[in-house]
Parts: sequence; C-alpha cells; structure tokens
Amino acid sequence: TFQSSLYLNIKAGQVLINQVESALSSGMGLADIRAITYEDGEPMLDQGRLWYTMSMRGRALPHHLQGVFSLDPTVFDIKFEGVILFDRNDGLLRNEVASHIFYDRRDHIWRGLTTGFSAFANPEEEKQLLAVESERDPRFAFSVMRATPFGIVGDIEDPHILFDAAVAKWRILTCENHDGYKAVMLESDDWNKGYQRIAGPAKHNATGTSIQKIGGVRYCFSGSQDRQIHIYTYPELDEAGTLTMDLPPWDEESGTRVWPNVVQLPEGYPFRYVALMMDRFNYPGLEGPHWSYGALYLFHGFDE
Repeated sequence: TFQSSLYLNIKAGQVLINQVESALSSGMGLADIRAITYEDGEPMLDQGRLWYTMSMRGRALPHHLQGVFSLDPTVFDIKFEGVILFDRNDGLLRNEVASHIFYDRRDHIWRGLTTGFSAFANPEEEKQLLAVESERDPRFAFSVMRATPFGIVGDIEDPHILFDAAVAKWRILTCENHDGYKAVMLESDDWNKGYQRIAGPAKHNATGTSIQKIGGVRYCFSGSQDRQIHIYTYPELDEAGTLTMDLPPWDEESGTRVWPNVVQLPEGYPFRYVALMMDRFNYPGLEGPHWSYGALYLFHGFDE
C-alpha cells in the first residue's frame, strides 16, 4: 500500500505547489547489505533485532548514502534507523558506503571500516579503505564517524573486519582488483594499521566479502558474477563450496554480484541461519548508470 499527504499550517504568506508526482523508480536503491557486529565478528542482536548497514543509492553511483537498518529475523520487518556520514577532518562530510561497523566491547567504542568512494569526486585523492570510530552509537538518526586512512590504498572495497582471539590478530576479508575483484585476507596486530596480505587472491570474482560462522566454524563468503555465492575456508581462502539457495536473487539475465550476508543466530530461533540479500533487477527500459537495485530477500537456513 502507499499513502501520501500534505499538511500546512501557516498564519501568513502563501504556498505555491508546482507539481506533485508519484513514480515507479528503478528499484529499492538498497545494496551492500552487511550485519553490524561485535569485535569478534558475532552479529549484534540487540532489542531482538539484527542491525545492518546498507547503501542507499540515488540515480547514479555518486549519489549514495550509508544507511542503517534493523530487522526482526522472524518476521522480515525492515526498519530504517539512521544514516552515517564520515569526517576526515578536512571540512567535508563524506558519503562513503559499503561499510562494516562493529562495537568493540574491549575499548567500549564503535569502530569499523568503510570504502572511500568519495575519492572519485577529487582527482587528487585515491580510492582506499578508511578506519572509522565514534563514541556515540551511530545506529540511530544522523551520525558522523571520524574517518582515517590507514594505508590500504587502491581498487579495494567491501571490507569485513574482526579480531580473532585464537591468534590475537585483526583480520580483514575484502575485495581487491586482480584482473577483476577477488577476495583477499589481510592481517595485523592492530585494528587500524600495519596490514599484510596472508591469503588470496581467491580464484573467483568476488563482491560483498564477509566472514561468518556455520556450525561454530568460521568461513569466508563472497558473491560473484558467476551466479554463485562462493564459500572459502578461513583464513586460507581455499575453496570449500558454494551456497545452495531456493529461489536465489538472480536469474539467467540479471546481475548476480549480490552480498551473501549469512548470519548465525543463537539457540531459540526457529531457524539457525538468516541471510538478508538484495537482487539487481532494474525497472525495464532504463538506460545508463543508475545503480539502483531491486527487491530485498530474506533467506532462512538450517543445519543438516
């Protein structure tokens, strides 16, 4: 259903309305869906809801914004919670996207990584990953997170970060352009400096890389252009298989570089796993770059 209304309450002057329009657009415009987590990669389940960052896209790629959404995984009730902008202390508020936000319980601070797509607006800048921080909870309403370059420069995007206590290392799974985007694993003693590649590039095209637990064991997931969601071992990035889905969010003609976004839920839910994805169907007849994607999909999974 759709309902729209206009209400005015003025004591003086006049209001002139030139046009009112309702349009069927090219899509929902929501993409790059990633669960907000804690520092160890566990999904944040707060108030009975999972929390996600999603890119909110306009009519072309530069017109995007980092959105925050929540979801009760049992009823598919997507709720828009807020937006995040990023401040590099240069007088600009930047609309970076494809972020991974986590709450670091050890230091009691919100942290994360984002992709510096705003570099495309300035020929003097380079695309790179940025480390972000905020003392204030950035999930609600309008938030600004401090953003700092940390040496991962180049055609690299879609980062997922966690602290692996078993080896006392920070690890980032991300997509880097090696004759097409491929998954790579980076490692450091510190969350925001000194990263070195320890695995990859993986064999297959990759997008939306993420590290998730299946049966308590970490695996690496990536979407691709292959009409497959690839699964790799953690942290070696050896091939472990592909994700089987009923009614996947693509067909023989649509784009397939979706974000896997598989999340393991705690005991007590009617299913063990949930995956919130988007498709890449666009409204028929549209031409040119608009990057405004189609519907959202909720998948439920079980241990066999």
